[in-house]
Amino acid sequence: ESEQRNTVFWLERRRGGRDRSHVFLQATPIDVGPILKAALFDNLESAVLTSATLAVGGNFEYMRGRLGLDHARELVLPSHFDYQKQSVFYVPPDLPDPRTPQFVAAAAERVKQLLEISRGRAFVLFTSYAQMREMHRRLLGELGFPLLLQGDAPKSTLLEEFRLTPNAVLFAASSFWQGVDVQGEQLSCVIIDRMPFAVPTDPVVAARVRAIDAEGGNAFFDYQVPSAVITLKQGFGRLIRSLHDRGVVTLLDNRILKKAYGKTFVESLPHYRRTTDIRVVQEFFDNI
Repeated sequence: ESEQRNTVFWLERRRGGRDRSHVFLQATPIDVGPILKAALFDNLESAVLTSATLAVGGNFEYMRGRLGLDHARELVLPSHFDYQKQSVFYVPPDLPDPRTPQFVAAAAERVKQLLEISRGRAFVLFTSYAQMREMHRRLLGELGFPLLLQGDAPKSTLLEEFRLTPNAVLFAASSFWQGVDVQGEQLSCVIIDRMPFAVPTDPVVAARVRAIDAEGGNAFFDYQVPSAVITLKQGFGRLIRSLHDRGVVTLLDNRILKKAYGKTFVESLPHYRRTTDIRVVQEFFDNI
């Protein structure tokens, strides 16, 4: 970490051609708020910032702090989607904790069951590339649907193949959590493996956690939970993209029901019809 209080530096090794590795010195601000305030917002008479996913717990307090906005009027408007009719939010109550070795095998069986109910037509999104590949490996040959895997082709190619292939399932991570638009029944199910907390060993995350704790804050509730809430909302947002879309969102991580911080996640999500009973999922698909 740098002597410059608001900057963190780290070394990053990347593989190049001919089996060579390149080492890069990276640097990023720990807190971008003061920089944005001085360089951007203080020089504007007014600005309008809009988003479909950046509210946490019904307000923009977290984002105001991250962006350096001390004084701002905020307005959270209800969605024009009817989530109660258009979707179901399913959380399996009986799966192991995602941090345990037993999780992947149990989760794979539940994903298989869900994909059979939805007849494919799904995104299965992961926080870890390793877990994504392991889940894909376990289910390959177990289902009668085409199973696409991020990394096997460029993103645009995979998306086009998904759109054009009936009953396809896409296993993906990172870049597919946001900015992807597949409307219609071709995408009828989004499954997410776990609450998407940032990797604590990431240099930027670690530096921000230390900075918040050093100032007397609680990094878990002030930074890690709100950040994960926004990421989860973005992932689930892949499903309902129009008034005609119908489908099921599933979170395989039942900590959202069992942990105190899970309430923040639930209160920040759209007003889906929630269930812990997979029979409700079956009934929903039977009726669309």
